[in-house]
Amino acid sequence: MTRVFSGVKPTGHLTLGNYLGAMRRWASVDQYEADALFCVVDLHALTVDHDPARVRRLSRQAATLLLASGLDPELCTLFVQSHVDEHARLSYVLECVATDGEMRRMIQYKEKAAREQRRGGSVRLSLLTYPVLMAADILAYGADEVPVGDDQVQHVELTRDLAVRFNQRYGHTFVVPRATRPGVASRVMNLQDPTSKMGKSDDVGPGIVYLLDEPDVVRKKVMRAVTDSGREVVYDREARPGLANLLEILAACAGGSPEELSGAYASYGALKKDTAEAVVEVLRPVQERHKELCADPGFVEGVLRDGAERARGMARPTVDAAYRAIGLLPAVPAADAGGAVLRV
Repeated sequence: MTRVFSGVKPTGHLTLGNYLGAMRRWASVDQYEADALFCVVDLHALTVDHDPARVRRLSRQAATLLLASGLDPELCTLFVQSHVDEHARLSYVLECVATDGEMRRMIQYKEKAAREQRRGGSVRLSLLTYPVLMAADILAYGADEVPVGDDQVQHVELTRDLAVRFNQRYGHTFVVPRATRPGVASRVMNLQDPTSKMGKSDDVGPGIVYLLDEPDVVRKKVMRAVTDSGREVVYDREARPGLANLLEILAACAGGSPEELSGAYASYGALKKDTAEAVVEVLRPVQERHKELCADPGFVEGVLRDGAERARGMARPTVDAAYRAIGLLPAVPAADAGGAVLRV
């Protein structure tokens, strides 16, 4: 069976973009058709200045929302990255295979480093190297497929390069994964700036629909979405990005294609109204289930504990094999240490 790995970073509240671009497919397709692992990648949240209490709070919220979106712990493995030591163990080994040039070519590093510098902050080394940790996240589990948005494809390509390089130098150890992308709404854009992704880490909220936004808040944000000059409702991602974003969101929520839907509207107002209602209805069951799960925190904790145990069992053999292949001496089990003799 195909093995799938993906994760969410707890750097902000999860958004409509996270749900339409990834989470809904994980729940409706991937957990049924693959051996699927889903991870709250909390170590990645430490690459920029952060509030520790907020990271913990958002990590729990992300796990709860993943369950609320339909992930079933009987069908998939859900866990928190920092609960499985193999991620950090493998990351350093892969840093010994990656190059400085590869890291500095990463588009997200360039963008995030520039943003940190504009704010007057320093750029952490972990921001440069976190694509290697992401590669470790994937390679530790022998994942065949990695469902990602457009902005993460470059990181999966790096993962492939590192896996191939390691296998060629030290012997076949890793499965070489491939990126998979959803169709419509694979990259939901900001409602106030349709040339930018609807990112959960953004500081400004009017253009971002969060999964836990109240229905009236969702309606207000969609009705105030930036559109384009002109009156005709047409689907043109390049020339009419605002309209295209609304049409893609409506198509993802209500069905159909953006091109077909564009012909059904004579005004921007009607399109916005229907899009807003479609988003409200898509989010309603997620919000209801989230409320139920928040009332039973022990259940979520149990899911994460069991998920981490399963994940460790999957990752440890691969990471141990990578340690042996690259030349590290195997650890002597504690029970055998007393009479062990080192042989070289």
